[in-house]
Amino acid sequence: MEIGYSLSSEEMAPDAIVRNARRAEETGFAGISVSDHFHPWTDRQGQSPFVWSVLGAIAVVTDHINVGTGVTCPTVRTHPAVVAQAAATTAAMMPGRFFLGVGSGEALNEHVVGSRWPEIDVRLEMLEEAVEVLRLLWQGGTRSHHGRHYTVENARIYTLPAEPPPIIMSGFGPKATTVAARIADGYFGTAPEPDLVDHYREAGGRGPALALMKVCWGEDEEAARNLAHELWHTIGVGGELSQELPTPAHFEQAADRVTIDEVADTISCGPDPEQHLTSIRKYADAGYDRLFIQQIGADQEGFFRFYAEEILPKV
Repeated sequence: MEIGYSLSSEEMAPDAIVRNARRAEETGFAGISVSDHFHPWTDRQGQSPFVWSVLGAIAVVTDHINVGTGVTCPTVRTHPAVVAQAAATTAAMMPGRFFLGVGSGEALNEHVVGSRWPEIDVRLEMLEEAVEVLRLLWQGGTRSHHGRHYTVENARIYTLPAEPPPIIMSGFGPKATTVAARIADGYFGTAPEPDLVDHYREAGGRGPALALMKVCWGEDEEAARNLAHELWHTIGVGGELSQELPTPAHFEQAADRVTIDEVADTISCGPDPEQHLTSIRKYADAGYDRLFIQQIGADQEGFFRFYAEEILPKV
């Protein structure tokens, strides 16, 4: 299994995202994933830059590392024709090393344009049609599409990469995973759940399985546990609720009773390499091909040193 690095747009200002992307390549990570949000999950996370701006800057400061969105919702806030152009431009700036991660999104980010937030079956239907629009426009030439959810008329993307970027679709349950197997070039998960990876394969998915894992490295384990809880106690908001809540304030309320111990049960905290390696093994055992690691907090440089010395050589 390859180990990549996840850039949290919810925590990092745009200049920090670009700087840390370059450091990830220098450190030896196998890829980079960048989250695409309009809002952070909570106010205390504090950031949310526009992903397509920082991706352009990342293209300039990196040379060979694979980069992708983790993940973009091309259905409500942003029309799929616009995402098609943005992704094509980014792929042209990173020949052969950009992937487009897509998902059905969260109300947190998508409701801001005043559109209704549909139920999950409709969101998946919209995502499937959006991917159809992406692939159509990436063929080049003047294209039109008249579907149930989207209309595209006489559209042509002039700046295209030599090859279209692979589309990696996220899914948190068997219904979404089935769609990913049908329409995408790979699967994106967030938990070491072998059932979902197996379901993706059994449903016909032949592409790579990618996942995201949060950690909070720090010399002081207790301080790391406290920091992980402070910034990511929302990890305890389970089920479909994380797709339905519309504002960071609602996430604060929903996560109000999540404890430090509950967060630390999910997030590896502190300086013990074996704890980090044990968490990584769970994803490997679940069948994932690449795991993107997100370091919580400001000390990204300490995280890079730790992973370069203690984790990446052993993986």
